[in-house]
Amino acid sequence: MQTTHLPDPAPRTSLAQPALLPAQHLELPASDSPASDSPVCGPSGVAFFDFDGTLIHGDSLPMFVGEVIGRRRAALALADAIRSAMHRHVRGRGPGCDFPGSVKAIYLKRTLRGLPVADALAAAERMVPRVRWHQPMLEVLKEHRRQGRRVVVATGALDLYMPALLRGLEVDDLLATGMEVADGKLTGRLSTANCVRLDKAERVTAWIAGNGPVAATWGYGNHPSDLPMLALMHKGEVIRIRRRSNRR
Repeated sequence: MQTTHLPDPAPRTSLAQPALLPAQHLELPASDSPASDSPVCGPSGVAFFDFDGTLIHGDSLPMFVGEVIGRRRAALALADAIRSAMHRHVRGRGPGCDFPGSVKAIYLKRTLRGLPVADALAAAERMVPRVRWHQPMLEVLKEHRRQGRRVVVATGALDLYMPALLRGLEVDDLLATGMEVADGKLTGRLSTANCVRLDKAERVTAWIAGNGPVAATWGYGNHPSDLPMLALMHKGEVIRIRRRSNRR
């Protein structure tokens, strides 16, 4: 895994500025991996973590859908959603604000519409042992907790299954993508904005405004979807999980 330290960003004009105290010079362990023998030092504050591709390997959504309808059907449904989104975007009729958002909207509607919430929560429990945690970042999260900082997970993953996956990690708050429910069943539509890219940055900004001021903020996410959130932080790091090679 490699980490890329972001330069100090220019103030954003599209987002309200969070209620932060003046930025200080904050240090993280200087190594390819954020987890090292050195502590995550600096004043108390809040650490924001992306989930998919940052705290865990891969994407949790196809895993969840696979628990609901079966892994093979979930894979076929995702491929079909990608094809459908491409055709709709060519005609300017994509249901999302961008191509990935359209794929997600189509995928969720075709796989989760009509699913009882109780069945969704049961699928979330079945996911728990399957998640492959990214141990270096998990240690960074725990170190922030040991330093007395608040920890917030900000993710495009669904609020249906995230509480089960985060159980036991002492996360203070969760910013996730909500699913609409009617009569105890999922409609297949979102009840919140898709918590990625600019929408995630806006959710984080609102959280800081509502829970601040804070002494300092740390952010961890992947490229490029988390750059808007990381640009808000006193210290932002792009996390890249290296794939293990099978060659000896």
